[in-house]
Amino acid sequence: MSERSVKVRTVFSAVVMSVVMSLLLARLVYLHMIVSDTVREKFDRKRTIEKKITAERGRIFDCRGSENILALNLELKNLCVDPDSLIRSNKLSSAAEDLATVLGTDSSILASAMNKPGKSYVCVMKGLSDENAEKIRDKKIPGVFFEKANVRNYPHNSLMCHVLGFVNYDGIGSLGIEQQFNSKLNGEDGILKTSVDARRVEVFLQREKYRPAVSGNDVYLTIDQNIQFCVEQALDDLYAQHSAKGAWVIVQRVKTGEILAMASRPYFDPNMYTSASDEQRRNRPISYNYEPGSTFKVIAIAAALQEGTVTPNTMFDCENGAWSFKGRRLRDYHAYSCLSVADGLQKSSNILTAKVALTLGDKMLYKYLKLFGIGERTGIDIPGEEGGMLSDYTKWTGISISRISIGQGVMVTALQQLSVYNTIANDGMVVRPHLVSKVVAPNGQVVYQAATKEVRQALKPETAQLMKRLLSRVTEEGGTGLKAGVKGFDIAGKTGTAQKVINGKYSETAYTASFVGFLPAAEPEVSMIVVVDEPQPIHTGGQVAAPAFGKIANQLVKYLEIIPDSPTVAKAE
Repeated sequence: MSERSVKVRTVFSAVVMSVVMSLLLARLVYLHMIVSDTVREKFDRKRTIEKKITAERGRIFDCRGSENILALNLELKNLCVDPDSLIRSNKLSSAAEDLATVLGTDSSILASAMNKPGKSYVCVMKGLSDENAEKIRDKKIPGVFFEKANVRNYPHNSLMCHVLGFVNYDGIGSLGIEQQFNSKLNGEDGILKTSVDARRVEVFLQREKYRPAVSGNDVYLTIDQNIQFCVEQALDDLYAQHSAKGAWVIVQRVKTGEILAMASRPYFDPNMYTSASDEQRRNRPISYNYEPGSTFKVIAIAAALQEGTVTPNTMFDCENGAWSFKGRRLRDYHAYSCLSVADGLQKSSNILTAKVALTLGDKMLYKYLKLFGIGERTGIDIPGEEGGMLSDYTKWTGISISRISIGQGVMVTALQQLSVYNTIANDGMVVRPHLVSKVVAPNGQVVYQAATKEVRQALKPETAQLMKRLLSRVTEEGGTGLKAGVKGFDIAGKTGTAQKVINGKYSETAYTASFVGFLPAAEPEVSMIVVVDEPQPIHTGGQVAAPAFGKIANQLVKYLEIIPDSPTVAKAE
């Protein structure tokens, strides 16, 4: 190669390099000195994202803590997109169609959700399964990415559904404990504002704002999952056997007011709450008002015994089963001539109870109804509680005292009615029922600890002791609650068979059957109520609800290792 050729090539290369360097320099000057602030902000905005860091919701446990978890969060995926990127690359429509084929939804809806010019982040769908997320990844759609998401899960499905409630798609607790303790379970969301590269990987050194999320508190219930399971099994059998419209059960600790089990039928799965009807979601033990019938008789009799207007041996003429009072006839299920107060309670005489109530008068009976909490909410720590219905005695008619005393013309919830018996079992002290034992922060600090709440003394202890003895006769031979018995135990309780009011009249075919009681009778540890709505074809509390009470009670005494109070007593099982 000649010397002249070398010089030409050298000059040519130098010129090319000079031109390239000049162009680069011009571009730098343009970007840093000529481009307007508005354009620069546009470039910056494309590289900056700001998003909420969702706090992990607290867990819910039963009374045994970490052994039995009832509600927790599962980590799934949220489907997100970069709308600005999709719009600039004309990929919005094709991306919507590709996503629609996987998600099984309308592509136009997705396109509308993603059509957000100027935005670099939009969450299109929450709680995506790993399977669908993998299918979308395989399509390699530009501008589509995923972020971690927490989804509420109930590992035992329908078990305890009415107590737990559920969390909706917006992360808000609905029904049950999820609603009542939503603020404590929720935690505090964090925030992240930062820069990302072309692959949406964070440029950590350019992070502008970061506040970490604070996890929610854990809630511990008083409910024992094992007892709850036994109750729900018995309830399923009861509900199906009697073709009932509804059925529900509550089990409570006498001394503390702790609810050990609360269940209702029909029911739902909180993991699929959107498919549940209002009737399935209804927590009947606290929200269903019903006329209690004969289980209500204990209030009038206990009040009369305490006021000294009667004794257990006071005799009353039971009119051979039909008695006319103020022009209205009152009947007994069985005809009796004369009965003592003790026998009248055992055999559930309407006429005897009404005559006992008359020895008190309207004002005094009303006083005791209020002492027992009739017509008022118990104050249990779960939403949806009704207060029953009790009119003031000044508004009663002439026959009201004879009907209210036997559980007609008054309405209660199962929890209120159980509270009446729990009060008798607890030596006359009304105790507030509760479902939550404690709330614990993520660092282990107990931020709430439940305590036994004594509300008021409704009966003297000696009156309550007498009522325990009288109620234990109901499950003995000759009593209406024989089928509620447990071998080796004295069971105190009462049957109830109440006609329902249909179109303003008492129905001859629609009844509410119930049994409520406690055990052991002398030194009670647990109380329980069983209510069945419109059982068919048998409808009496002694035939429908009492056997279910006995079935559950037999399991309770074994599980809780309750010592028999009278080993010689052997009642029918």
